Amino acid sequence: MTHKVAVVTGAAGDIGRAIAKRLADSHDLVVLLDLDCQALGQAMVELSDDVRFASLVCDVTDEKDLAETAARISTLGLVHTLVNNAGAARAVSLGDTDGEIWRKDNALNLEAPFLCFRAFENALKEAKGSLVNISSVNGMAVFGHPAYSAAKAGLIHLTKLIAVEYGKYGIRANAVAPGTVRTQAWEARAATNPQVFEEAKRWYALQRIATAEDIANAVFFLVSDQAAAITGVCLPVDCGLTAGQAELARTFSQSDNY
Repeated sequence: MTHKVAVVTGAAGDIGRAIAKRLADSHDLVVLLDLDCQALGQAMVELSDDVRFASLVCDVTDEKDLAETAARISTLGLVHTLVNNAGAARAVSLGDTDGEIWRKDNALNLEAPFLCFRAFENALKEAKGSLVNISSVNGMAVFGHPAYSAAKAGLIHLTKLIAVEYGKYGIRANAVAPGTVRTQAWEARAATNPQVFEEAKRWYALQRIATAEDIANAVFFLVSDQAAAITGVCLPVDCGLTAGQAELARTFSQSDNY
């Protein structure tokens, strides 16, 4: 009996770990991929070295490394689910962005998800599997980090391209767009301004920010049979940030109901 496998990239981080842990509820094996060997080892320790998890060091921007990794995973079972979660943001404004930063952010946040899909394409066809790309609200509106944001916008469109072209194989492709999530990536900002999360909450309809578990639950839903008719969508998990801002609505309407 072939094991049902899920693959999560960038899995050593907070969101990646949460996604891997959640997917273990519906898969026989979850393979965590990350370039950071030490962080990957720590992630495995935090997941209690459960037999449902395996880890491999992989550079998702390297086609050869991806091909070798996909071949190794094929010996463990059939990949039903691929979650492209690896990502990073560098310069915070266009004025701070040079060509090298632009290329690096594009390589990790847009090109790598494409390469990962191609590496696992045949397995997903055989499994009639599911792809989830972790995009960002930055791909939907301007919130800083322009190179990262442009790549994430492209990732949303790549998701639609795959959904339309590969739907005939039974492959579903969707994206999740997190808003602010308190992760290690935010800790430097929090160290500089301990009130950064409290200040951010005012822009969110739910008056809170999402957790890594919120993102994981959205991924779990999108790869489940409950979402069998859903493909080509981008699901914001942003506590209402992209829906609108109450403060702005109050200014425009002069109504205290906002």
